[in-house]
Amino acid sequence: MTVDSSPTRAADAGSRRPAERAPTRPGSRGLTIAGVAYRTPYWVFTGAVAVVFLFPLVWTAVASVSPQAGTNQVTGWGFGNYTTLAHYQAGVWRYLANSAFVSLLTVALTLLISLLGGYAFARFRFPGRNILFLLTLAILMVPYATLLIPLYVLLNEVGLQNSLVGVALVLTMFQLPFSTFLMRISFEAVPRELDEAAKVDGCSSFTALWRVLVPAVKPGLITVGLFAFLAAWNDFMAPLILINDSERMTLPLAVSNLRGQVQGVVDYGATEAGVVVLALPCVVLFLLLQRHYVRGFMSGALKG
Repeated sequence: MTVDSSPTRAADAGSRRPAERAPTRPGSRGLTIAGVAYRTPYWVFTGAVAVVFLFPLVWTAVASVSPQAGTNQVTGWGFGNYTTLAHYQAGVWRYLANSAFVSLLTVALTLLISLLGGYAFARFRFPGRNILFLLTLAILMVPYATLLIPLYVLLNEVGLQNSLVGVALVLTMFQLPFSTFLMRISFEAVPRELDEAAKVDGCSSFTALWRVLVPAVKPGLITVGLFAFLAAWNDFMAPLILINDSERMTLPLAVSNLRGQVQGVVDYGATEAGVVVLALPCVVLFLLLQRHYVRGFMSGALKG
């Protein structure tokens, strides 16, 4: 009796199983309303944050082309303020070139040193490794402005005072602690089996680093490079202390000096145009690299 009825019961259960487990259609009204209700606080919060951060930039961009009294754009909408900025002292192109040189040199030095430092801290075991790493991170606890005067004296001793190279070296020094930390956790998120397999195939430590590990930590490298570029491009304090020649000023310093006009009158239109020129490369780079930027910060969280 039991033997004869089991196949029938199994067949009946098998025929009923698809109907019992049929999923709710994604387009059903209840699921859509629940999804919207669930996501609405997130949308409202992120939208409010976006407005808070984007409003000053949008307002500055609009004000830079709008008519303002006391500027080169008195009537109508146009680019008169940008014309004033372009002809200020040595010209905006000279200051853009100075800022680009300092930023790119800072990025190159930061990437090179933090790549090697992060690789050494993550892959090699040597006496005092953790102490040395903590000393590197301790630079983050030193106030930025307190070191500029000693660095000014030191750069003067080595002939790099009033030099764009000296400014890049100073900015690199302040970028290295965080960059080395980020590269270390990026390397630690990569399985050791990769470089060990490369060494078994005959690769040296440097070859394994260049051919195997560098592609694996590409998001971390992009994050470090973008972070170093943004910091160097927008830095004001270091060029202010270290640069004396108006021909070697970076763009933030030139825009700041542009505010001091004859008889204390501030050309707000040209200043706003300078802010837009300063912000535009940063916005474009971040939009292009934001996916890698987020992945670089998440590399430590995804370890293992």
